[in-house]
Amino acid sequence: MFNEKSYNLKMDKTIEVFSKELSSLRTGRANSAMLDLVRVNVYGQQMPISQVASITTPEPRMINIQVWDQNNVDLVDAAIKKSELGLNPQIDGQLIRLPIPELNEERRSELKKMIKSMGEKCKISVRNIRREANDELKKLLKSKDIGEDEEKSLEKNIQNITDKHISIIDEKISSKEKEIMTI
Repeated sequence: MFNEKSYNLKMDKTIEVFSKELSSLRTGRANSAMLDLVRVNVYGQQMPISQVASITTPEPRMINIQVWDQNNVDLVDAAIKKSELGLNPQIDGQLIRLPIPELNEERRSELKKMIKSMGEKCKISVRNIRREANDELKKLLKSKDIGEDEEKSLEKNIQNITDKHISIIDEKISSKEKEIMTI
């Protein structure tokens, strides 16, 4: 039997992932979520920084990373430098300071392009889920598990769910762009 809730949940998950990616983008204001996607190679495995250190934002343009194990300080430093954040860590014992520079116009437009492309990927994922749902409906119609009217009605529901999710993505894109353009 067709379960449109499962497709709605899949689309919700897609948007959740997109939101996480967006929050990791640097916007000129210190935000510990920026480090969520940075992985450190410690104890033979890739770990998020939050599992080897505590992260605080004492000032609007500063992130402090208090590394718990002295041996991991250089590893965390290297992971941040390798990431696409474009930040220069300053080491002070087991404390790593990350000053967040102001965004220049060039970096802002770069970020806008990145946001748009991330949003487009997310929309494609949502549309793929819609296609998956429609394919399942066609199979059910072919096997005579549902009638044509029911198929059309369910197809319309899936399209409405898709439209709702696409508009959520557009809202997230425009609010993140506003955040980036705010000086």
